[in-house]
Amino acid sequence: MPTPETFDLTLVKRETIAADIVQLTLARPDNGDLPSWEPGAHIDLHLGEQPTMIRQYSLCSSPADPTHYQVAVLREPQSRGGSTYVIDHLHPGDTVPISPPRNHFALVPSRRYVFVAGGIGITPIIPMIEAAAAADSDWNLLYGGRTRETMAFATELIQAWGPRVSVRPQDEFGLLDLQSLLASPAPNTAIYCCGPSPLLDAVEAATASWPAGTLHTERFAPATPTTSAGTEFEVEFVQSGVTLPIPADRTILEVAEEAGLPVVYSCEEGTCGVCETKIICGEPDHRDSVLTGTEQQAGNSMMICISRARSSRLVLEL
Repeated sequence: MPTPETFDLTLVKRETIAADIVQLTLARPDNGDLPSWEPGAHIDLHLGEQPTMIRQYSLCSSPADPTHYQVAVLREPQSRGGSTYVIDHLHPGDTVPISPPRNHFALVPSRRYVFVAGGIGITPIIPMIEAAAAADSDWNLLYGGRTRETMAFATELIQAWGPRVSVRPQDEFGLLDLQSLLASPAPNTAIYCCGPSPLLDAVEAATASWPAGTLHTERFAPATPTTSAGTEFEVEFVQSGVTLPIPADRTILEVAEEAGLPVVYSCEEGTCGVCETKIICGEPDHRDSVLTGTEQQAGNSMMICISRARSSRLVLEL
């Protein structure tokens, strides 16, 4: 498959920062400035010889420092091989192709923030805390994990921010006390949560009575599908000049790739955002876990790896 625009960085430092978690520091070979980014952004690492080995990792360094990017990678034994490749094969001095930062988890301006992180989900929260502090916003962090040894940045966060940070390993405290934290809706508050699906589901349930748009989440795995079974529809790909039927049992991505269209993708489950495609006309049936509810309602783009159509025809910029 075609790959997104990439540029080569050098792995200048690799450090184990928690059990089964390594932090990678990447810089340009000439030590020049890197493309700017905002808290919540991630980069794609293009790994190994397989063109489909593209993995997304949240940036956890400071946007104020353009000389390097940092990501933290958790070894996932049940993963599709990306984290294993990073931890077993990447070493200082290696060249790593990456795609420029993208952001589907942007930090909105707010007078107050509640950050909730589970495990490796702490990574996008790190620069968000820096931004909240710089803006003189009120904020606090609830950070959970299996054990202290598995919780990256826990010690540094406590040392830097003291009582604003609550570190709650499950083996010491049990499950996170979300009900106490989120019991009553608070005005002028934005909630940001990143972590495993059970945590995100629990936070969504706990904030059901909060104003729409308060909660912002980023998922590692797709949300439970809530849409009906697929039906056949038609897609016009305007840039490619072809119109193709999409059978009920196949995705837009599969059909487009088979026809030789220049599709770019990674996860194929609606969580990474790589295959996001502009909608020119038609009503999409969003099934991704990337776009916010507001973005889905706007209908400006869709993830063609998993989303379908409610109308009989879609026109896409592809």
